[in-house]
Amino acid sequence: MAHPSDADVPMGAVGVVIVAAGSGSRLGAAVPKAFVLVGGRPLLWYAVRSALACHPAALVVAAPPTHVADAATVVDALGRQAGIPVRVVAGGAERGDSVLAGTDALPAECEVVLVHDAARAFAPPDVFERVATAVTTDTAAIVPVLPVVDTMKVVDDQGFVVGTADRESLRIVQTPQGFRREVLLEAHRRHGSVATDDAALVELLGRRVGTVAGDPAALKVTTPDDLAHAERLVAHVEHR
Repeated sequence: MAHPSDADVPMGAVGVVIVAAGSGSRLGAAVPKAFVLVGGRPLLWYAVRSALACHPAALVVAAPPTHVADAATVVDALGRQAGIPVRVVAGGAERGDSVLAGTDALPAECEVVLVHDAARAFAPPDVFERVATAVTTDTAAIVPVLPVVDTMKVVDDQGFVVGTADRESLRIVQTPQGFRREVLLEAHRRHGSVATDDAALVELLGRRVGTVAGDPAALKVTTPDDLAHAERLVAHVEHR
């Protein structure tokens, strides 16, 4: 995986943590979200395949404790084919617990950690590359983003509009998000494990969070409509 230019201080090896412990309740699925099938394969399979295409030093999947063996079945062959160590560990009760479990399982030489959601299974490999390359000693956290194209209104608790947000300064945030390992660990240990966005915890440390271009393909599969979109995406990409 690529690293910063000579103008920046290069970091060490890159490790990837894929958080796959989501319940999938909003999908109405009978299995955790990462194991919902799209094009005949679990979402987790696509997420791991994209991450391995960037040749990280190691990859860890944080799976629901009840599905650790199932996750290993999904990812073992991908790891062997890529020649990259892939481990599966039990995730925790909250998303942050899973991030910590996955990060702790990475080899010590992984100084940069990319945290990715299995629900964003179709994030292209070049997004992983952009994020990893942008992490430096000065910019300890990087998130991929997309511009906001819709008008955004601020609404009060009674449903009335109280303002219009300046969309020029707004961005849609995706994963993978990249971090210096020690900064990611400090952020989680100091500010809890309930955040849905790891970069928000780094912000609470007072550290700057940089951005790189995201990709529309990195949609988050959350609802049945998202799942239908993912099916169309796979049908287009896998069979062209």
